[in-house]
Amino acid sequence: MIFSSIKWAQQDCSKFSQTSAKCSFCHLGLSASPALTPSSCPSSSGPSFSSCPSSSGPSPSSCPSSSGRPLQLAPPPQPRPLCLAPPPSPPPLPLAPPPQPLPLPLAPPPQPLPLRLAPPPQPLPLAPPPQLAQICSESGPVQSTWSPDWKVGPLTMAKRVQARRLDGIDHNPWVEFVKMASEFDAVNLGQGFPDFPPPDFAVEAFQHVLSSDFMLNQYTKAFGYPPLTKTLASFFGTLLGQEIDPLKNVLVTVGAYGALFTAFQALVEEGDEVIIIEPFFDCYEPMTLMAGGRPVFVTLKPGPTQDGELDSSSNWQLDPTDLASKFTSRTKALILNTPNNPVGKVFSKEELELVASLCRQHDVICITDEVYQWLVYDGYQHVSIASLPGMWERTLTIGSAGKTFSATGWKVGWVLGPDSLMKHLRTVHQNSVYHCPTQGQAAVARSFEHEQLHFGQPGSYFVQFPRAMQRARDRMMHSLQSVGLKPVVPQGSYFFIADISDFKSKMPDLPGEVDEPYDRRFVKWLIKNKGLVAIPVSTFYSVPHRKLFDHYIRFCFVKDESTLQAMDEKLQKWKSELRP
Repeated sequence: MIFSSIKWAQQDCSKFSQTSAKCSFCHLGLSASPALTPSSCPSSSGPSFSSCPSSSGPSPSSCPSSSGRPLQLAPPPQPRPLCLAPPPSPPPLPLAPPPQPLPLPLAPPPQPLPLRLAPPPQPLPLAPPPQLAQICSESGPVQSTWSPDWKVGPLTMAKRVQARRLDGIDHNPWVEFVKMASEFDAVNLGQGFPDFPPPDFAVEAFQHVLSSDFMLNQYTKAFGYPPLTKTLASFFGTLLGQEIDPLKNVLVTVGAYGALFTAFQALVEEGDEVIIIEPFFDCYEPMTLMAGGRPVFVTLKPGPTQDGELDSSSNWQLDPTDLASKFTSRTKALILNTPNNPVGKVFSKEELELVASLCRQHDVICITDEVYQWLVYDGYQHVSIASLPGMWERTLTIGSAGKTFSATGWKVGWVLGPDSLMKHLRTVHQNSVYHCPTQGQAAVARSFEHEQLHFGQPGSYFVQFPRAMQRARDRMMHSLQSVGLKPVVPQGSYFFIADISDFKSKMPDLPGEVDEPYDRRFVKWLIKNKGLVAIPVSTFYSVPHRKLFDHYIRFCFVKDESTLQAMDEKLQKWKSELRP
């Protein structure tokens, strides 16, 4: 009997909460009661609710029921024993074992359980599309079809999965060549990162912020850690000849990559044209396309050289007429990279004035990528286009702490510019990454503060570092010349390109895919057979121009002494193989 009473109470009193003292049926408060009886609980078909209150006090006619009629206040047949009275005797039946032994419920069903994994007769949710489904892996696209084995086959959808903004930009050459470098244990001279530590003062700055203010583990201001934005405003304000407001004219981003992406998303829209100077850093084109813009390319053209002399990046020039022809009423922005990656060209003030005059004439924004501004060699000088008359108001200047302090993994970058442009970048930033790691920003702030104390002096890192990298550049170029490669001497940056025309004429039939540019085939041959990694320069060109510049490969010389020594050993072996 007690079990049936409990069951009745659970069914008819389930909406009563003793903790809230409310009747969930009529949503009115109940006075505390020492015990709850069936006669005091509402239900659609159960006993009447004799104590249900209303907003004006208890009223026999004011309690609702499921039919909307007032509940009657008839007294219960018996006073409260059903819920409170103990049973006359302990219930034996629920404790008795069932007629059949307990293991029977665990016995397998008549048909084996694996049948539940079989696909239904009509697997509409997982039906394959009419064409093969394409999935991507680290090694590239993989073709696959729907499999009846749900546990193994890839999930496919009849709907389009990939956003159209990704069409044509899903292939990444870096993945391919880095993977090959690992497979063949080659010396990596392709990727642009230092394989040596940052300067001591930068490392100490990071160590300090890790162990100092514990609040540096928390959020800072979304648009930049205040000490860093103030330092950037002060430091670059002097260089650019501008009064820079750290709150309005500075945005800290997740590396220079984040700065570029934020700028494209904020300013470029469907149908806008973006002028890109090629060869170009390879993310400029896909970022333009993802924003809905149309890339328009203008090419740096190498000038003539005298016999026996190495080419120089200073010989690679813009044709003024060609450049002017790229500007139209649809041109929204021009992206400039100086010092340039991959050629290493440092644009002169005269070249920048040509670009600036066209931007002003056509009311075009200039996005200038200046991450290598401190790495300039042979007495050349870096000039920021934002410092030219009338250009601050239409220029976004992008920088990188990773390139500045040899700490690329910190991923701290920044954008400087007028508030009329920066306010739109802040909108994108706020609604995407929102915030950059506080401790990295704090370390960069302390590093700039250190450099400000020594700026322009012989002990300055911005003086010492380019000198050391110029020596590494010269050593690598000399070593590569010994096997027949012809470097183009860079004025700045981490990189130089080398002419492989002689190899193209001597061994033109290297294996590769149909219509694959020669430099790509050569780099694969170089990795597999010589143990050296480079990057094909055709990667940095638009598709129509790749075959015109597929006789160059790019090397990164910002490397440790041990890496340069390993390179020398590979080249010495190669040189010995060339002897008759």
